Amino acid sequence: MKLTYYPYTLELKQRFTISLHSRLTTPAVMVEIEQDGLTGYGEASLPPYLYENQQSVISFLNKVDLKQFERSENLYAILQYIDEIEEGNNAAKAAIDIALHDLAGKILGVPLYKFLNIPKRDGLYSSYTIGITEEESLKQKIKEALEFKILKVKLGTEDDRKIIKLIRSLTNKSFYVDVNQGWKDKYFALDMILFLQEQNVILVEQPLPMLNLEDTAWLAERSPLPIIADEAVQNLDDLEIIKNIYSGVNIKLMKAGGINKAYRMILKAKQLNLKVIIGCMTETSCAVTAASHLSSLADWIDLDGAELISNNLFSGMKIYDGKIIIPEGPGLGVKKLRI
Repeated sequence: MKLTYYPYTLELKQRFTISLHSRLTTPAVMVEIEQDGLTGYGEASLPPYLYENQQSVISFLNKVDLKQFERSENLYAILQYIDEIEEGNNAAKAAIDIALHDLAGKILGVPLYKFLNIPKRDGLYSSYTIGITEEESLKQKIKEALEFKILKVKLGTEDDRKIIKLIRSLTNKSFYVDVNQGWKDKYFALDMILFLQEQNVILVEQPLPMLNLEDTAWLAERSPLPIIADEAVQNLDDLEIIKNIYSGVNIKLMKAGGINKAYRMILKAKQLNLKVIIGCMTETSCAVTAASHLSSLADWIDLDGAELISNNLFSGMKIYDGKIIIPEGPGLGVKKLRI
């Protein structure tokens, strides 16, 4: 097997703002693994809170030696080797994991969901993310999300109620709320959630700082809406920590370390009676499509990452009227468009 990789910068269609930061780009590293004339594609997307960057990912990938493995069919042995090279580096590991799964599916001639023995389910709808923005831009984003049946609204400002009231004046769609740790006081958070309950909101994601487990438990006990962990859960072990605090968890390939670990996290979350969102960062259709093959196992889906960028390297999972269309492979079912 031959491993190659290169840095790439994802360019967002519009400035993307959450309670923690604002940006116009997301750094990434693209990975390719070749065997017998076939190529598996992978991706590490690197938003600020992952604490990884292009330099750290490339440094990790420099340590990877796939030549010791004759065939990619030794998938889980390879993934164990990758995991033991160095702790952390989950996005870097995710890029290799995604490429290996893509390659394995291509060798067998089956889509990834079949490779993983996941039954395909119809009627899967993704939300569309609307970042924190000015009023006129917000109106434009609501129009751009016309085909989506569910919105995901970023909050965590002094104007949160104003934002919600404006959205409600423009659309009656259901939506998720993602605060990205932006509320600091549990009483304020509960007051906001009681308000959101009347606004056709489905769930509230990461309302309080990730380390404030005591106040989050207090809030979740009183909240009429599900409280979902995102930043508070990075890996499989974190699920045991939050199982009696949150109602559910947002599982993303970049946080988990790839498809294999995300799949295991979903199964573990279900064992712990936690609801599951399958989510993404701002990503190309490579990583988003990889996550889509797990979506039949999720309660909610937030896979709009490729919709938010202007320089997508791949075609793959499609969204029509908000419904996700998972490619039939082989592997991920993605095609590289340009370099």
